[in-house]
Amino acid sequence: MELPFSQACENNKKPILDVLKVAFAKASHVLEVGSGTGQHAVYFARQLPHLKWQASDQPAYLSGIKARILKEGVPNQPLPFEFDVFQSAPDGQFDALFTANTCHIMPKEGVKALFEHLGNSLKSVKLLCIYGPFNDNGQFTSESNRSFNESLKARDSQMGIRDKQWIAELAGQQGFRLKSTHAMPANNQILEFQR
Repeated sequence: MELPFSQACENNKKPILDVLKVAFAKASHVLEVGSGTGQHAVYFARQLPHLKWQASDQPAYLSGIKARILKEGVPNQPLPFEFDVFQSAPDGQFDALFTANTCHIMPKEGVKALFEHLGNSLKSVKLLCIYGPFNDNGQFTSESNRSFNESLKARDSQMGIRDKQWIAELAGQQGFRLKSTHAMPANNQILEFQR
C-alpha cells in the first residue's frame, strides 16, 4: 500500500524532537495519541532509542501507521493499537503522553475525554507534551491561525483552535502543571506539562 504522508509532519518533526529530547529524557514508555500518518511515531522512536514509543489512533488510520512501522522496523516501536478518546483507554504503564494536531480536530468533548483518561486509566502518565496551534485568552496568535480556524469551522463546526489556558485548566484538574510553553514554526506551540 502507498503510505500516508503529511508534509507538515516532515516540516515540524525536528523542532518537536528538540523539545522531546529534553522533556522525555527520563521517560521510558510514551503513548502517542492520534498518530495519523505515523511519520512522527517512527521518527521519534528512532531518535529517542531509550524509550518505547507506542503509536495509537482511530481504526481508520491504523493500517497506514502499521504499514509505516513495519517498513521502518524501529526496534523500540511496537505495532500501533486502536485508541478513540470516547472509548476505553489502552492498557499499559505509560509514563509520558504525546499528541500533535489533535486538540483542534477533536470536538471539545473529545479533548475533555482525553484528560479524563489521564485522571483514570492513564494515571501512570507523568509527562505530557501537546503540539499544535493554540489561542491565548481567546485571541489568535497570528492571522494565519485565524484563517486556519475559519477553514476548520467550515469543515466541521466542532473543530477549532483551543485556548491554551483552557488546556492548562483541564490538565490542572488531573494534577498536571504547565511547565513550559515552547514556540514552534508556523505559529504552533508545544505545551509541556508535568504531574
